[in-house]
Amino acid sequence: MEFPIRVVIYLKKDDQIKNRTTKEMVTATFFAPYEKDVEPYIRIATGDYKDLIKERGKIDALYAMLDSIAHELYHYQQWLEDKELEEEEAEEKGSQLVDEYAENIDSILDF
Repeated sequence: MEFPIRVVIYLKKDDQIKNRTTKEMVTATFFAPYEKDVEPYIRIATGDYKDLIKERGKIDALYAMLDSIAHELYHYQQWLEDKELEEEEAEEKGSQLVDEYAENIDSILDF
């Protein structure tokens, strides 16, 4: 994945964060500025990570966090391409990205 415009990912210690557009409490958000000269950013709630480990185990808890990041990174890609921010596509493509990462983790770590 290429990042022609820097996107910062903030890991928040809260269980949920407020979506600034919808005012809903969510686990991840992507800020998509109107102008491409303003940096976008991603916020990920990580406060429930220990609970996720207890409920799902370490691997699935980590997958959930990575999936949230990948989902928002696909919103970033949609924004770069001036597309509508489409949830279904971000869910599908984000999960595919994490699955691909998991399948190739051994070769990634052999650097």
